[in-house]
Amino acid sequence: MDFLPENITAYSEKHTSEEPEIVKKLNRATHIEVLQPRMLSGHLQGRLLKMLVQMIKPSRILEIGTYTGYSAICMAEGLDKNGIIHTIDINEELEDITHRFIKEAGFTKQIKQYIGDAVKIIPTINESFDLVFMDADKENYLTYYDLIIEKLSAGSYILADNVLWSGKVTEVAKLNDKETAHLQEFNAQVQMDDRVENILLPIRDGLMLIRKI
Repeated sequence: MDFLPENITAYSEKHTSEEPEIVKKLNRATHIEVLQPRMLSGHLQGRLLKMLVQMIKPSRILEIGTYTGYSAICMAEGLDKNGIIHTIDINEELEDITHRFIKEAGFTKQIKQYIGDAVKIIPTINESFDLVFMDADKENYLTYYDLIIEKLSAGSYILADNVLWSGKVTEVAKLNDKETAHLQEFNAQVQMDDRVENILLPIRDGLMLIRKI
C-alpha cells in the first residue's frame, strides 16, 4: 500500500519517532498470523495517527476498520485517559488477536470493539465524534461518510485512508474495478461538499484529512 520509492520510505521512517514495542510486536504477529498483512497501517501512519490525536485532542473517536488493532492502539496512545475509541470490523476471525493486543497495550477501557457490518452498527452508537478514521471496505466510503457527517460537530475531523489506491484513482477505472470507481466518487463528493474543507495527503496510499466547517 506504499508507492513511494523504497529509499524515501526508509529515510522517512528513520527520521520518525520509534514505534513502541507493543505495536512492533503486533506488526510481527500480524505478518505471521494474518492474511494480507500489508493492510496494517504501519510505522509512519501509526505515528501520524498518534500525533494527530494529540493535536486534535478528541474525546470520542470512531474507527471503521479495526483490522488487527494497530491503528486503534496508535490513536489510543495520543488519547486523553477519559477518551474512548469505538472501533468496528466485520471480520470476526480477527477479534482474538485484536483483543489480545489491546489488552496487552493496556487500552481495554479506552477501546471498545464491535464485530459486524459498520453500516448497521454506526447508527446504534449514540455518540457524537470528534475524529473518525475510515479504513474499511472502499465501496462503502460514501455510505460511511453520509452516516457519520451528522454525528460530527463543527471543527471535528474525518481521516479516510487509501484514497489514492496505488495511484489507480488518477486513471479511468476499469469496468470490473468497483473499488477504484467508488474511491474516485468519494474523493469527488468530498471535494464538492461545502460542509467541509479537505486536503489529500500523499502519505502511504493516500490519506484524506477532512474538517467539518
